[in-house]
Amino acid sequence: MRSAVDLEALAPIRADPSRAAILLDIDGTLAPIVEMAADAIVPESTRQLLIEVARRYGIVACVSGRRASEARAMVAIGAISYLGAHGSELLRAGWTEPRLDPTLEGWAARIHEFGREADTPDLRRRRVRIEDKGAIVAFHWRGAPDEEAARAAIDAIAARAQEAGLRTHWGRKVLEVRPPVRIDKGAGIKGLLADSDVDAAMYVGDDTTDLDAFHALVELADEGRISRAVRVGVSSDDGPSEITDEADIVVEGTDGVRDLLAALVAD
Repeated sequence: MRSAVDLEALAPIRADPSRAAILLDIDGTLAPIVEMAADAIVPESTRQLLIEVARRYGIVACVSGRRASEARAMVAIGAISYLGAHGSELLRAGWTEPRLDPTLEGWAARIHEFGREADTPDLRRRRVRIEDKGAIVAFHWRGAPDEEAARAAIDAIAARAQEAGLRTHWGRKVLEVRPPVRIDKGAGIKGLLADSDVDAAMYVGDDTTDLDAFHALVELADEGRISRAVRVGVSSDDGPSEITDEADIVVEGTDGVRDLLAALVAD
């Protein structure tokens, strides 16, 4: 594992910026994790560096579990693209509205119905927060007064979702209920890069959902669609060990990501 400021490690990306893609998670990567997701912010110093990265590199995109429009509002850079709801929504630079993956349109109503049925007085009493992500519904228990009891309630929701033929995906103190079709950051990235003239790609992430993005870059390299893939893992106290285990470069928290962005634009 190498330091993010090691320019040699970044050489495959820096060699030809116009043909390189810089892809980044937001929460825990650009923005520090906070108790309430709505309070998360991207530090202005990080945002300014990302603007400079966007000026130099061929494709720059944020890939988030948040809705694409919410991700754009949070990062506040209109010149880059956003993959929202783990890649199921695409909001390209210059677009006014995100586009939902057509294969998911028929599932959105069913997922919303499941979310409404799960929103019981008991769940609200336990302070579980339900988030609408279009074709995904998320149940957050971070910050609940009794996180253990809240997790037990969410375990029961996961069991009901699986019995209903839906898929479950676990993150950092969050359960996502999804349609039984592929939704992940890796699939979204492959779609984003499909028609692009990209020779090298970097992905930066901190959570379990980011592993799909890591795997997608490796697959693109194995298929010969890109020549080099660089995976950057953001380490944290409660992050999964697989992120740093599989990474080519490891950085320490969101401060390390800021240093990485600075290295990408260093002369």
